[in-house]
Formats: sequence, C-alpha cells, structure tokens
Amino acid sequence: METQKIVARILMEVMGSPKEHIEKTLKNLMEKMKTERDIKVLKYKVFEAEQLENKMWSTFAEVEVETNQLKRLWDLCFDYMPSSFEILEPEELRFNMKNLGDVLNDLMARLHKYDMIIKNLHAENILLKKEKEKS
Repeated sequence: METQKIVARILMEVMGSPKEHIEKTLKNLMEKMKTERDIKVLKYKVFEAEQLENKMWSTFAEVEVETNQLKRLWDLCFDYMPSSFEILEPEELRFNMKNLGDVLNDLMARLHKYDMIIKNLHAENILLKKEKEKS
C-alpha cells in the first residue's frame, strides 16, 4: 500500500473479576500495544473500573494509534479485538488493488482459521456430551 499516515481511535474494554485483575490486564494490553511493530501509540486514557449489576467489573481505555500501513490496523483489530474502531485521519485512503487484495486475502485466511477452530471445538463438545451421556 502507498505510504500514508493513518490515525485511528480504538476502545479497549476488559470485563471480569476481581477488579484488580481487569485493571492489570488492561494495563498489560496497553504496554503490549506500545511495543507493536509499525504501530505508534499517540496517547491513551484508562478509565476507572466500575462494578456491573452482575458483580463483574468493567474498564476501558481510549487509545489513539498511528501507522503507515492499513494492514497493521487490520492486525491490531484481530490481535486486540477492540470494541470500537474509528479512523480519524485521513478522510480518504489511496491504495492499489493488488495490495487491497493482499489485505483481504489475509483477512479471509484469519476468518477461515477461526472458523476451523470453532468447528473443531463444536465437534469436541458434541463428543464430550455423548461421552457424558454414556456414563
């Protein structure tokens, strides 16, 4: 892809229990993100954890990142699974179709990988249920 600065805002959410665990987990995610190749964390703000009605805790961070590679943003989304993603700049991206095809093929490979994992887990779950019924 043509080199073009891309700035994005993402929201990283963590939910669980106890409170200290989710706060530490989010802190570790932020530290790991700062070491990502070709991704620059411009700024981030971690919000106070709040207890939910179900006794679980929830916290999140608002993070601004910069990269010159659209593919790295795809990777960031798959690796960190943010709850929200917004490209702040530029308003338009320019790239050639071969590079877009490469990014989409990578996306499809990841989706097929996850689909295979889900199907295998489903099959294992069925086998475990059958084994349980026998006993």
